Amino acid sequence: MPFYADLHVHSKYSRATSKDSDLAGFATWAAKKGLAVVGTGDFTHSGWRKELRDGLVPDAPGLFRLRDDLGRAVARSAAATSASGRPPATPLGATPTRFLLTVELSTIYKRGDRTRRVHHLVCAPDFDTVDRLVERLARIGNLASDGRPILGLESRHLLELVLEAGKDAFLVPAHIWTPWFSALGSRSGFDSIEECYGDLAGHIFAVETGLSSDPPMNWRVSSLDKYRLVSNSDAHSPAKLGREACVFDVEPDYYRMRRALATGKGYGGTIEFFPEEGKYHLDGHRRCGVRLSPEETRRQGGLCPSCGKPATVGVLHRVESLADRPEGACSPTAAPFRSLVPLPELLGELLGVGADSVRVQTAFHALLARLGPELFLLEHAALEDLRRLGSPLLAEAVSRLRAGRVRRESGYDGEYGKIRVFEEKELARERRRGAAFVVRPAKSPGNPRNSP
Repeated sequence: MPFYADLHVHSKYSRATSKDSDLAGFATWAAKKGLAVVGTGDFTHSGWRKELRDGLVPDAPGLFRLRDDLGRAVARSAAATSASGRPPATPLGATPTRFLLTVELSTIYKRGDRTRRVHHLVCAPDFDTVDRLVERLARIGNLASDGRPILGLESRHLLELVLEAGKDAFLVPAHIWTPWFSALGSRSGFDSIEECYGDLAGHIFAVETGLSSDPPMNWRVSSLDKYRLVSNSDAHSPAKLGREACVFDVEPDYYRMRRALATGKGYGGTIEFFPEEGKYHLDGHRRCGVRLSPEETRRQGGLCPSCGKPATVGVLHRVESLADRPEGACSPTAAPFRSLVPLPELLGELLGVGADSVRVQTAFHALLARLGPELFLLEHAALEDLRRLGSPLLAEAVSRLRAGRVRRESGYDGEYGKIRVFEEKELARERRRGAAFVVRPAKSPGNPRNSP
């Protein structure tokens, strides 16, 4: 049975993260999103590692679940919220969310005449492996300052330490195209994974594509054919879980998941942002409000036409500079993917308010209570069920989303892009007709008038 996994997250011990980024928060929101496996993030931080040891118990091989009393408390909290009349949380399923031990590590070092800044996602099957890696890394950098610590060592040497910590630990280059902090980034990266990791590059079998690129963009670079393309949320709050995710068709088990990534067998591809929504898709200069296509940047000699300073070269431009295949080419190792918009953003468009507004959150939780988790709703729920629950506008929005019929305003230089399903005049017309989106209340059991 295929399942969704999101392996790149951050706890409350990382900078600029939500105080709700704890085990209970992750478990609750993983259920809402429909994620079967979630990374812990930040296992090198002593405070978080203690919470992980105290709050998790072994479950499937190499995976963990909440301690029984914590799991029951999360379920009680969800039930109490629902009974209070406030937006109900989707209850945890019969099979609890499983956790996989992960951390993102930042390495900053000089190679040649350039300073390299590369981020790495590290996965481990047990705390013994984690402890061995932490013991080595603590000699190199301050692991207590941030859940994503900065280390002054080369990417190749970090990979060596991961491999020495345990034979089943593995490293995935994180968001490989991000300009400032990645293996292939325009500002501080390399021109290939092999150049970044040197003689140990053969131990890399997956790369994370990041929010600003999608598989077709990566397929243009033939040197990436040997790697599985993975996508994760890089969430700094539990509500952002699952905005990108991986799909596995194996038993939820660390070793089977690792094998699927290494071989492709049992790997079902990714759930993606539309890459234009990522905040580094195009080139530009945010301070000047200037957004540029790669061609425009080249015409400007790489400079912002407003202030004359260097523009930030985005992911699309960087991919084009390394591409050896034309646009539209497909990799021989390509896995399936589908691009989605987070449900709160979709509801915000329909309601004409922000994705974090009370109206959106009320509608979001009502839909989940009626139809199930967000990723299922966006990808698999019957359109007729959506029509019955709200206005036909919701079903039409999801239909267009699944077909990729969206309007795109690309992000640049740290500014997220926007994906819209409707033209504003369409929504204005529907609102005038009284067809604005609503969610019909849940039916009370035992009332025949509430029968479907």
